[in-house]
Amino acid sequence: MTAPTIEADIAVVGGGLGGMPLAIACARAGIRTVVIDRERPPDMLEEPFDGRTTAIAFGSRRVLEGIGVWPHVGHAEPILDIRVTDAGSSLFLHYDHRAVGDEPLGWIVENRDLRRALLAAAAEPADLLHLAPATVAGFERDGERVVASLADGRRVRARLLVGADGKNSEVRRWAGIPVLRLPYPQHSIICTVEHERPHGGVAVENFLPSGPFAILPLAGSRSSIVWTEQAELAERFLALDEPAFTAEVAARFGDWLGPLRVIGQRAFYKLELMIARRMAAPRAALVADAAHVIHPIAGQGLNLGIRDVAALAELVVDQCRLGLDPGATAMLDRYERWRRVDTLTLAATTDALNRLFSNEVAPVKLVRELGLGLVERIPPLKRLFMQHAMGLVGTLPRLVAGGAL
Repeated sequence: MTAPTIEADIAVVGGGLGGMPLAIACARAGIRTVVIDRERPPDMLEEPFDGRTTAIAFGSRRVLEGIGVWPHVGHAEPILDIRVTDAGSSLFLHYDHRAVGDEPLGWIVENRDLRRALLAAAAEPADLLHLAPATVAGFERDGERVVASLADGRRVRARLLVGADGKNSEVRRWAGIPVLRLPYPQHSIICTVEHERPHGGVAVENFLPSGPFAILPLAGSRSSIVWTEQAELAERFLALDEPAFTAEVAARFGDWLGPLRVIGQRAFYKLELMIARRMAAPRAALVADAAHVIHPIAGQGLNLGIRDVAALAELVVDQCRLGLDPGATAMLDRYERWRRVDTLTLAATTDALNRLFSNEVAPVKLVRELGLGLVERIPPLKRLFMQHAMGLVGTLPRLVAGGAL
C-alpha cells in the first residue's frame, strides 16, 4: 500500500524553539502548515529540568504573545536590571528597566516550559499538522513544489520548505547554501544554582579573561549560569566532584547573594560562529540556528531567530492573503534582504565583544574601560543599547512591534 502524500502550503523541518513558532504563526492565519519534528513530544508531567534556559527579549515576548504562545508559558522570571562588569575594573554598566519604560528588559524561561507552551499552542490551529517523531529521508523538487520524503514512507508536498533544523541543517545542505564557520576556543558551561538571598530580577554579565560569566534570574532564589571558559579547562571543570565544581562557580559568582549550591544537571556546549551565506534559495528559507549561530555573550541567539520567524511569517501571510505563491522567488528575496543586516550586525557585535573582553592586553583593557565608562555616563547612548537588547531597533516585523499578522 502506498503511503499518503500530505499537501501543504508550508513544510517546516524542525519543531523546536525556532520552527514551531513559525508554524503556529502561519497556521493561525489559515495557512496549511506541516511541522516535521524528529523529537518525540516530551511527557508534560515527567520531563526533568535539564538546566537549559532561554533569555526572551521584550520584542520576542511580543511575538510569542501575538501568536498565542505566551499565555501557555508556566513561569517567566523578569529581568529588571542588567549589570555589566569587567573583572579587575571598578567601572561597570547598569541597565535599569525603568529608564525605557515600565516593562522588564526581558524574561528568563526554562526551555522545557517554552517547549510545553509551544506544543500547547500548536494544538489549537486546525491548519497545523505536527508530525512527531518523524525523520526526513530526502527532498526533491516537483514543479512548483518541494517534496520531503519521510523515513516511514510518507511524503509532505509544499510550496515552501523552511529549514528550522539546527546548525547542521539538512534543508540548508539540500538547498546548496554554503556557510561560514568560525570555531571558538571556548565551551559554554550551563548549570543552575540556588542561593541564600533573592536576586531581585538582576542579571549579571561579568567579563572574565576566559570569557563571560552570566548570571540569569530564575524563579525563587535560583539563577541560571552560562559560563564561557577555555575549551580544555571547561572539560576539566565539568569532571570535578560536586564540592569542587561548586567552589569554582562560587569563586566567579561572588558572595552578593550569600552562600550557593549547584542544583540539577550541568552540561557544556562547544561554541562557534556559523552564518549561512544566504537565508533563502528557490522554494526554501532558513530560520534560527539553521541560518546563524552566534556567541552566547549577550543571550541573543534565540531572539535573533524569533525575529527571523516574525519577518518570514509576515511575508508569507501577506503573500497568501493576496492569493500569491508563498514560495515565490521575489518574496524570498525580500526575506533575505530584510534579515541579512540584523543577522550580520549581531554576529559581528557578539564576536567583537567576546574578543574585546576575553583579552588581557593592556591597551585593549584601557579601551574597554573607557567604553564602559562612556556608555554609563551618556543616558541616550545607554538607552539605545537597552533598546537593542530588547530587540526594538531596526525595521521591525509587525509582531515584534506589538501588532498582529
